[in-house]
Amino acid sequence: MPPLLVRHLMHAPVVSLFGDQTMPLAEDVMAFKHVHHLPVIDETGRVVGVVSDRDLLRMSRDDELRVADVMTREVWTVAPETLASEAGAVMRDQRFGCLPVVDGDGVLVGIVTEHDFLSFAVRAIAMHD
Repeated sequence: MPPLLVRHLMHAPVVSLFGDQTMPLAEDVMAFKHVHHLPVIDETGRVVGVVSDRDLLRMSRDDELRVADVMTREVWTVAPETLASEAGAVMRDQRFGCLPVVDGDGVLVGIVTEHDFLSFAVRAIAMHD
């Protein structure tokens, strides 16, 4: 059986934002797309941060507040060819809700989330039912 890789679980393409966009826009995008995390990229597509629904809860309702003012800047990423078990262990151990997936140049190509792992686990368990 071939190894399960991040590319088998990740969502692509992924909705992302730029740091100079507003937090109300981030909130609207999360609600519309039913997501809890949005990678933040620079003009070259490289990941510079992540904004989450928890960030929305912490912010004051300020229509001028920028994503860059709220986002988490120290972001762990994985490659599409990373073993899913390694990515899952990082998410569990570091208590991350997601990991942006980047190519060799650091450009965003997808995202893997807690939900992706849970969905896979449910499908795998169902095979044994």
